[in-house]
Amino acid sequence: MEQTSQVIFDKNSIEFVTVAAEYCAFIERSRGADQETFIDTALKILPLLYLKASLIPECEMIGEDDLEVFVTEDDYEYVRRSVAHVLGAQDDYLEVFLPEMAYSDTPIKKCISEDLADIYQDLKDFIGVFQLGLNATMNDSLCVCKEHFAEFWGQRLVNTMRALHDVKYNSKEDEADQEYSN
Repeated sequence: MEQTSQVIFDKNSIEFVTVAAEYCAFIERSRGADQETFIDTALKILPLLYLKASLIPECEMIGEDDLEVFVTEDDYEYVRRSVAHVLGAQDDYLEVFLPEMAYSDTPIKKCISEDLADIYQDLKDFIGVFQLGLNATMNDSLCVCKEHFAEFWGQRLVNTMRALHDVKYNSKEDEADQEYSN
């Protein structure tokens, strides 16, 4: 149990919990947000989230039970639709890092809102378990979150950053090109 306490109360674990909670709060507040402000904030919090997730110390599962899930399908859909509403036509992007792309003749369309909602779901469930304050489940939740980061949402995070970067900077270039040609 001592090893468990060391992992969950490690400086890097605490910092990850803090950034994950801030990300969840940011996503929950997205409804009705200004698109430019939303994108600017997302492009600041996502790299920080990636950094903090990559610094989570090594940990081992100690429990055998499934962890509690807090995000319902309705919660997920609300978050996804809220972000999609903010991004409007800028929500879609072409995915280039899927293994299926190697055999596809057509681009694979993804949605920033869906990627952010996927990340939100994993982090909100993690935060929910962590808030229960039970060392064993906190440890296991941290381990699962670290594993999901490596296998799933870490790649979605960087893909979404690429798409958001494109929206922020290339959309302005497109507008400038249109003004210049007029």
